[in-house]
Amino acid sequence: MLIYIHIPFCDSKCHYCSFNSYVDLFHLRERYMQALMVQLKFELKRFKAEKGSIETVFIGGGTPSTVKPELYGPLFELLAPYIKEGAEITSEANPNSATAVWLEGMHALGVNRISFGVQSFNDEKLKKLGRAHKAEEASKALFRAQKAGFEHLSLDLIYGVENDTQALLEHDLNEAFRLPIDHLSAYALTIEEGTPFASTPDVANEKLALTEWFLQRIKERFATYEISNFGNYHSKHNLGYWEYKDYIGLGSGAVGFLKNERFYPSGNVQAYIDNPLDIQSELLGKEAVKTEKIFLGLRSIVGVDEAILSEKEQEKARLLVKEKKLSYRDGHFYNDDYLLSDELALFIQQ
Repeated sequence: MLIYIHIPFCDSKCHYCSFNSYVDLFHLRERYMQALMVQLKFELKRFKAEKGSIETVFIGGGTPSTVKPELYGPLFELLAPYIKEGAEITSEANPNSATAVWLEGMHALGVNRISFGVQSFNDEKLKKLGRAHKAEEASKALFRAQKAGFEHLSLDLIYGVENDTQALLEHDLNEAFRLPIDHLSAYALTIEEGTPFASTPDVANEKLALTEWFLQRIKERFATYEISNFGNYHSKHNLGYWEYKDYIGLGSGAVGFLKNERFYPSGNVQAYIDNPLDIQSELLGKEAVKTEKIFLGLRSIVGVDEAILSEKEQEKARLLVKEKKLSYRDGHFYNDDYLLSDELALFIQQ
């Protein structure tokens, strides 16, 4: 079982961000963290959590580094008996708010992995994206985290942005790889409705040849284990989603999953604080579950278990193996070119 904790507070709203995050609700932080406790007690019972049953914890947002470590303390105290020994415990952070005090405080609580939202080491690109930090701050934050004692460090980069060039992306990677990271996430810029970029969609300008070069360049240093993630260390939490494990979704706008049912706490922060147990649910049919497993499996090293496929789907998958689009071993079909993953999944299920 996994647990995701959503923190909706942000020190700035990036131009591409469509997540449930806000820059003007800091006055609600203490009450929000108390509401998380109410929901967590409920979810531990709903998921029948046992001692050592939580394999990973991931604190995302928003910006988790805008909340003081002491406010996380009660959550970690409640979770302690359920967290598996050696569990991966990750928090996202922004370079400008991940101070030495915050990093040391989170490390003392048991967090052992930090994922930094860096996005680029080019100050002009950071400004275009609406980031609140500069390239130099990102580098300093990574070294602060290393000094604080974190075992695993990761950073995000964004590509497919207007004016991206091979030289700019090469610089981003050179800067990233000189830092003490064992994991890197790379995301193509996508334009979402309701974001500032929605009015200037041309800012997203992905070029396939440049994308292929960029991803190949990352793979020269880090192994790829799913469509957007690379590393000498593979995040157990990330893989847990691809493996279709159950996960508690804690907080406003989070999503939980148990067997074949999804849970949606209120996306309105004030409404969530008022009633953290107002949670909508959605039952997934067998075909919906199978479709998700196929799409997720072909986007990652998890692969697709042939046992879930119909006879016709197995025939199509074997045809893809014959054409060297997929590989097959130990009862699973695997995809080595994640840029083709969705097309391959659609072909199998047509």
